[in-house]
Amino acid sequence: MKIGIVGLGAIGSLWAAKCHQIHHDVIGFTRSKTLAPLVIQLDQFQPFTLTINDYQALQDCQLLLVTVKSTQVTEAIEPLHAFLNSSTPIVFLHNGMGAVDALDSKWHQYPLLLATTTQAAFKPTQGQVNHTGLGQTFIGPSPLSSPFKKSDINDLIIALNTILPSVEWRNDIHTALWNKLAINSVINPLTAIHQCRNGKLANDQFKKQISILIKEISQVLNAENIAISHQSVVDNVYRVIESTAQNFSSMHQDIAHHRTTEIDFITGYLIRTAQKHGLNTPHHQALMEKIKAIS
Repeated sequence: MKIGIVGLGAIGSLWAAKCHQIHHDVIGFTRSKTLAPLVIQLDQFQPFTLTINDYQALQDCQLLLVTVKSTQVTEAIEPLHAFLNSSTPIVFLHNGMGAVDALDSKWHQYPLLLATTTQAAFKPTQGQVNHTGLGQTFIGPSPLSSPFKKSDINDLIIALNTILPSVEWRNDIHTALWNKLAINSVINPLTAIHQCRNGKLANDQFKKQISILIKEISQVLNAENIAISHQSVVDNVYRVIESTAQNFSSMHQDIAHHRTTEIDFITGYLIRTAQKHGLNTPHHQALMEKIKAIS
């Protein structure tokens, strides 16, 4: 299977390495204009050489996996349009929501799929990626997608499960995306503002603030008819705080390295959705303003 991967951060590099391990033909696409191959090493496995930015090869790609940050989606895929076959499924795997909604309508002729994952990876150096946590990946249809055959989707899910299990199809992918956004909208800004690891949020000093943030989230979920209870949000937030206690959130790392954050697609999306329903989310608004002030 020929697979294109857009964005070679930690998750993109992990997927590239896993594709290579089971002998898929994988090509990477980056912001760099270079055509020089990239050497990647996953954990202690043998390093491999990845072809970079071979646009002509896109014509034969059977899958395009887009793993760039939500802020980079449009810019990252725009150069690929002229080369990509309109029958090629495009899977978008990033934090936050709303980035795919902002794409030009010319992309609506493609099978567009949305994904979220709990797989964890870390890049200690440019050519090294560590798989730091096993997880699940959920994939489902974007409402903007062109029609696709169920048999094609079944084949895709089977293929992805052989690369990096487990991968599950969800017709209602928005519930999974909202679940991830709810967790991220608490953990990401708080750890970035307080410059701490995720586990510190379990301390009593954050209890009241987290409770208020989750209450605002639950109001939005109810208004959107998303079947995630208030208690589920509480449980999920603290489960992730505990299971990733030693990790730094992506937003913490973005602030620490002076990079653009995904706040507009995480907290910003939550606030915009709340406003659509006439709801106020003042505590999330305050967090977003603090993040923008320090980024």
